[in-house]
Amino acid sequence: MQQPPSLKIKLVPRSEGTGVVKFCPWLVCVLWDEFLQLIWSFHSWGVIWCMFSMISVTAFLKIGDTGIGHALAKHLDSLGFVVFAGVLHKDGPGAAELRRSCSQRLCVLQLDITNSTQVKEAYLTVSEKVQNAGLWGVVNNAGILGFPADGELLPMSTYRHCMEVNFFGAVEVSKTFLPLLRKSQGRLVNMSSMAGGIPLPRYAAYGASKAALSMFSGVMRQELSKWGIKVMAIHPSGFRTGIEGTAEQWDRQEKELMENLPADTRQAYGEEYLLGLRNYLLHLPSHCAPDLSPVLGSVLHALLARRPQGLYTPGKGAYAPLCIFCCFPLWFYDFFISKVLSAGSVPRQLRASGDEGKNL
Repeated sequence: MQQPPSLKIKLVPRSEGTGVVKFCPWLVCVLWDEFLQLIWSFHSWGVIWCMFSMISVTAFLKIGDTGIGHALAKHLDSLGFVVFAGVLHKDGPGAAELRRSCSQRLCVLQLDITNSTQVKEAYLTVSEKVQNAGLWGVVNNAGILGFPADGELLPMSTYRHCMEVNFFGAVEVSKTFLPLLRKSQGRLVNMSSMAGGIPLPRYAAYGASKAALSMFSGVMRQELSKWGIKVMAIHPSGFRTGIEGTAEQWDRQEKELMENLPADTRQAYGEEYLLGLRNYLLHLPSHCAPDLSPVLGSVLHALLARRPQGLYTPGKGAYAPLCIFCCFPLWFYDFFISKVLSAGSVPRQLRASGDEGKNL
């Protein structure tokens, strides 16, 4: 196979940076993002190797009725994987669609990852099927967004629920299935989020749970390397997955938020600001990419590459904010995010005093 041309990269200490970095940081970050995409194309050229010489490549996925996991199950099945798809509702429309559109290799399993009994039952089913061959890959994709709002406004139940699903559930599935990964020296892939690597307004609960998952992935990557198991975290940017939920779920979450607000907090923010939070959810899908192929490509690379990356950042603009967060002062990052993610409405108390944005 033809080899890609060699690339020589000179790393320059920050103290020796040019005036371009000093005076035009946004342009540098955009160019850096494009440069990394170029490097990625060269890197991917020679490292994907075919494992289909094995009897089967088995993958266990925790998915929902729609979104990334659902699309991933179909994609892997079309490539010849033996897929075990854990779904929240085994008799739901998403599970029915998988049975209808996928091959006989795909097996749908009932799995609520917050239910330890169901996690153990899924493990026993999979281990019985794969036996001594082990399991090549586990992809933890289950996740909930919660109601995007200021961290002060979110009820504690939202924080707990996000941690239960996005973090504790993924940890339990990982720990339960590790014996099967050890047999094959396979792959553990955790679907985190862009919000798990950088702080984003209105995502205190969701971002904290995904940050915990990212840190867990990093530690497990180090600890499991001695067993030959590779661990990867994926930080997608905004994709249209349906994670924002339904209008019925919004009603329930909004009601819970309003009922748990202290009177002085409600007075400080005002009804207009609180009711405007729902508008953010309504417009969220329009700001997200409908094409999931960058994420699917990252998961496939994580599962099949000879040298997978520890962290993947699929999606337009996923790396630039991370670069700014890591390489620039925090005040600049906060200013950048405040401009990119403008809040729209302003709390009543700040509107009355005219203090909005004075610290930015």
